[in-house]
Amino acid sequence: MKVVIIGAGVAGLAIGWRLAQAGSEVTILDRAQPASGASWAAAGMIAVTAELADASAPEIEFARYANSLWPSFAEEVEAASDRVIGFSRAGALILAADEAGLARLRKQTSEPGLEMLDAGQVRALAPMVTGPQEGALWSPKEARVDNRALGIALSHAFQRAGGTLIANEAVVRIERQGGRAAIAHTPFGLYPADIFILAAGAWSGLLEEVLAPITPVKGQMIALAPPRGAMPPQQVIWGNGIYAVPRGNRLLVGATVEDVGFDTKPTDAARGSLRARAQALMPGLMRWTLAEHWAGLRPRSPDGLPLLGPTKLDGLWLAGGQFRNGILFAPAIAQSVTAQLLGKAAPIAAFDPRRLA
Repeated sequence: MKVVIIGAGVAGLAIGWRLAQAGSEVTILDRAQPASGASWAAAGMIAVTAELADASAPEIEFARYANSLWPSFAEEVEAASDRVIGFSRAGALILAADEAGLARLRKQTSEPGLEMLDAGQVRALAPMVTGPQEGALWSPKEARVDNRALGIALSHAFQRAGGTLIANEAVVRIERQGGRAAIAHTPFGLYPADIFILAAGAWSGLLEEVLAPITPVKGQMIALAPPRGAMPPQQVIWGNGIYAVPRGNRLLVGATVEDVGFDTKPTDAARGSLRARAQALMPGLMRWTLAEHWAGLRPRSPDGLPLLGPTKLDGLWLAGGQFRNGILFAPAIAQSVTAQLLGKAAPIAAFDPRRLA
């Protein structure tokens, strides 16, 4: 089977890697550099609890399954690429500012492994959190990965498995022949295939607006560097409208949610807001310096659920619409889409792209 994947983000690379391992002839085309879009701009959280408090049942089930795959997936990626991706299951604290917030968090404690902590227990676990808060939900199974290292590692693993990766090769249209997808056109060449997988993130809708109704949602983040002798917390911290993720000796703070089209310009207002919110939780951050400020575009579907499977156009498949959970979902997306293409599984009904077209 000859496959062309449009988009070399974490999803496209992971699917391509799995298909190449299964013996398919796979080419991945990317409009820029591999994993330089939402995969690069993310914080690398594998946030199976914090991000899914208001999610639908199918998304929660998919997230839990993806979370269970991550330890072995991380090991396999590192072995296949000879790259370290920084996977760590260090847990997350989801803070509550008041009693109403605590009540909302208590509703989640029916899930095994979750625990409510009072303010004193929070400070014992994360001494930097000295700002006003009533307590927290402690989720020890929350994990994180260095998403930028992950993208590089997956590109190496994919190519070592026999895949072809072509950067700076933007697909401008998909030619139809006999009622099916037949050839991907770029400014530099033509790429025929048996199957095309559209995994171009926020840009997917520009190529196939009807079949891939995906729109961009801007997210801005900052990275803070500590003064001499200080270290970031070990856990991911959620609260006051932000999350704080340790990455080496830095602390990543995010993220905004902005419907502004394809604008990726960082703004002073977002930088100030993110920093102020983080400092309210951890006043010691006032002595930390700004190390980086960036923005990325998340891919969102009309109903907020992923689009994973065949479209109404024969030969064209989708792997998109992950919104804020692209890193978390990555191993499960690769497994699901690959199994579907190889005839070993049916599309997940809630994520079937044909539900929207």
